[in-house]
Amino acid sequence: MATHSSQVSEKYVKYFPPWERSLEFTNNSETSTVTEFVLLGFPGCQEMQSFLFSLFFMIYVFTIIGNGTIVCAVRLDKRLHTPMYILLGNFAFLEIWYVTSTVPNMLVNFLSETKTISFVGCFFQFYFFASLGTTEAYFLCIMAYDWYLAICRPLHYPTIMTPQLCYILMSFCWVFGFLSYSVSTAQLSQLPFCGPNIINHFLCDMDPLMALSCAPAPITEIIFYILSSLIIILTLLYICGSYMLLLIAVLKIPSAAGQQKAFSTCGSHLTVVCLFFGALLAMYVSPTTDNPAAIQKIITLFCSVVTPFLNPLIYSLRNKEMKAALKKVLRIE
Repeated sequence: MATHSSQVSEKYVKYFPPWERSLEFTNNSETSTVTEFVLLGFPGCQEMQSFLFSLFFMIYVFTIIGNGTIVCAVRLDKRLHTPMYILLGNFAFLEIWYVTSTVPNMLVNFLSETKTISFVGCFFQFYFFASLGTTEAYFLCIMAYDWYLAICRPLHYPTIMTPQLCYILMSFCWVFGFLSYSVSTAQLSQLPFCGPNIINHFLCDMDPLMALSCAPAPITEIIFYILSSLIIILTLLYICGSYMLLLIAVLKIPSAAGQQKAFSTCGSHLTVVCLFFGALLAMYVSPTTDNPAAIQKIITLFCSVVTPFLNPLIYSLRNKEMKAALKKVLRIE
């Protein structure tokens, strides 16, 4: 398929809807600048759109309530004013914003006939989706560090992981999370977009936007994927290294009951790590050239919606202190 000034890469064809894959676009004097994009999302009849709206609305509400309850529990229960639960409360707060970066716009599109998003809104969504996802990866790193200290160095834990250090680490996560993709987003937004403006996805992401650019930008694309790969792989290696040391320490515990308690304590965090990084690796690190757009949507949906939805269940059901605090909060409310 020809584009505005050059051939569109084959790997981008999947992001065009079927009826546009055979069209040719030329770059002429009458070509206009794109002011909005169309997010196709999950095409289907009106009944299917209404069903999907109801489904994702319930998921979104449960995600907000579940993670919001964890935030309230950590704030209101003084027994949870420890670094481990402070990190968990901030992580739940992060998940609220992460799911909000995609789902509300998706819900609007289910009921919309035009399914449009403004040019500025599209790049804001891309920036916040990428930044919040990066912040989550950093948070999972310092949570792994916290688990390592608690189990491998329990006597030194209170003096090392102080509340002050905890807040400093959390601040670094937020700051560096939002700085990581600021340059890439600015570079991407400066590319020329002169049509078409239809994205076969439910959110604005790197590949769909690159597919619509009038001019090739290999440097911008390479920088983005090198940065994404480094962030994902390095944070995952750090977490895996922490858990290897943690596993060695747990196996040295003489009693089976002690080992079971240690595994139960960090099992919830390891579950979240597997879910989140599994989806990220499939999205940005593994080869996705041959994956159809539907598969890309499902992978992105799993990372951006399903994981935040499951987090309250994973953390609350496997933690006695958290379950007790949640009961207290629910009685207050």
